[in-house]
Amino acid sequence: MKLKKLGLFVVVLFSMLSGFASGHEAPPANAPKEVKQRYVDEVKEHHLHDDHSFTIMPGVSIPLPVILFDDGVQFFMSSNFKEVKDKHGHVHTIAESGGNYYTIHHGHMYKCNEHGHVEYDKEGHAVGKVLDFSITKNVVIILLMSVFLFFFFKKMAQRYGQSAVPQKSASFFEPIIVFIRDDIAIPNIGKNYEKYMGYLLTVFFFVWFLNLAGLTPFGVSVTNNIAVTASLAILTFLITNLTANKHYWGHIFWMPGVPKPMRIVLAPIELLGIFIKPFSLMIRLFANMTAGHIVIMSILGLMYTANSIGVAAGPSALLTFVLSLLELLVAALQAYIFTMLSALYFGSANEEPHH
Repeated sequence: MKLKKLGLFVVVLFSMLSGFASGHEAPPANAPKEVKQRYVDEVKEHHLHDDHSFTIMPGVSIPLPVILFDDGVQFFMSSNFKEVKDKHGHVHTIAESGGNYYTIHHGHMYKCNEHGHVEYDKEGHAVGKVLDFSITKNVVIILLMSVFLFFFFKKMAQRYGQSAVPQKSASFFEPIIVFIRDDIAIPNIGKNYEKYMGYLLTVFFFVWFLNLAGLTPFGVSVTNNIAVTASLAILTFLITNLTANKHYWGHIFWMPGVPKPMRIVLAPIELLGIFIKPFSLMIRLFANMTAGHIVIMSILGLMYTANSIGVAAGPSALLTFVLSLLELLVAALQAYIFTMLSALYFGSANEEPHH
């Protein structure tokens, strides 16, 4: 048992340090503090932002497909991006496809010239933005996680066909599934809970496993991408409003039990609340996961820039380890909150008539 606990400690510590160093070659120990701080900032940006290549370790990355819609479909691998210098000595990263040149400018794909220069309008806004449907590292993780969850739970269901007694991983996940049904779906939705169970279970395990993926040595944090959390929130929004009954809409536009003059005042507020609810879902998941990663990365960066064994092996290391364990709890907690609030919204969409 002690050996297992020691192994868990080593794995978690390795995940923290490897995730910090992923994709970037660290400056030497005697480098100026400004250089080290610049390195720390680059690592933070790499960890929090999406990318067109999948970094396994420093110096080793897998190029991903770049798919653009500009004068037809432009398809090439991210390894086609090369660094070029303009006449002023500035370095730009560009790729050529179909006689056109493209560069990544502030996280978006733009058309540029052969020197990497992007055109600007009179107001100083960049022009030449193209439709980008590239397979980024976040997309790869989402696809891999979707396939993994599908086959994992399919295999678990097949085992139940052989024996009613939960075996192996099923003994761990069955109580979680029962908890989502008995303590989230039924109390908040009511008698119509069954038609929402598929989505609630899917979104819980999907968010939970994506959160855990952000704590791996690869440092791919998908749920701190607001586009991902917005997509999940939009799904909840659509399911809520497309399955809502007439009593739900009646409560919004002509609230029962309220004086008629007040109904006119409350109707716009209730209508606005339809859009505020999914917006809060999106921001809550995005902000909490992003904040946790920034805190851990900042402490790891402090350990590196301090260049002191006392700081690295003392309070900073202990605090980083504790916060990493806390992040494991937050990963499950945020999945639970997202699922709970979705169930609340589904319950309001299936409310009974007021008497």
